[in-house]
Amino acid sequence: MRRVVVVGYPAAELLDIACVTTSLIMANMFGAAPPYDVSFATLGGRPVVCGSGLTLAAQTALEHETGPLDTLIVAGGIGCQDAADNPLLVAHIRRLAAITRRVASVCTGASVLAETGLLDGRRATTHWQDASRLAARHPQITVDPDPIFIREGAVATSAGVTAALDLTLAFIEEDHGAEVARTTSRHLVTYLQRPGNQAQMSMFVKPPAPDGPLSTLTAFIGANLCDDLSTTALARRAGTSERHLTRLFVKHLGSSPARYVREARLEAAARLLERTDLTMAVIAQRTGFGRAESLRQAFTSRFGIAPSAFRKNR
Repeated sequence: MRRVVVVGYPAAELLDIACVTTSLIMANMFGAAPPYDVSFATLGGRPVVCGSGLTLAAQTALEHETGPLDTLIVAGGIGCQDAADNPLLVAHIRRLAAITRRVASVCTGASVLAETGLLDGRRATTHWQDASRLAARHPQITVDPDPIFIREGAVATSAGVTAALDLTLAFIEEDHGAEVARTTSRHLVTYLQRPGNQAQMSMFVKPPAPDGPLSTLTAFIGANLCDDLSTTALARRAGTSERHLTRLFVKHLGSSPARYVREARLEAAARLLERTDLTMAVIAQRTGFGRAESLRQAFTSRFGIAPSAFRKNR
């Protein structure tokens, strides 16, 4: 058995916990061998009221766990800072981490894991909204708010909420192979297993550009990916200089025009790979990359996985 303990506390996020526990238990149904033995642990083994207001019972008291463990996972939630400030909770997580093969946090659970010192000198991620606070409180950690999960040796951190699902599927694939992970993913109706360095927030759900020329221009980009979208062409369409256009993009969208266009094209390509059976050549044409090889190079550079492999995971 692979012994897995998920650590919770008052006002933990129920979805953080469920993404991990349901995925692992479902993997057992589809051939995980040795299977996962999953427990939810709290201080004193007490039930906790999650951030949603629902009460979740614990299977074990954290202080009674003696290990060794296969995996220790710390959940996130709106109660994460109170949990991080609880020296007893932090001490037990640190103690168990020393006798665990693999340690992880999901969402804002990184704040709790950071207090143990396990993230010092490492690159880590968390919910995008909490990244700046984590970085300010723990300058010894290189906080990257973009990826959906980061793995550094035996320590992993995931981005916000449902990114826990992606990290857990990666664990399942590591432990039991791609087929068990893909089958679990399909039955969870997640459609695909996202690579860890995919952005945790899609550019298409980020706050839009302010009304005016920039809003019009970004709408044009999204609808015309195969057009000439060079900074020169975009500045001409907006009736402004390239320098001023770049300032507007950086100020309001946090990106240069060229980078914004590249991200838009890559996200569109990822969606077509996920949802259609179009050939690479057709997808490259539709998304402005021109050639399949150009798409392959850009996609692999951005996501760390080839388009063909990405499609196989859907």
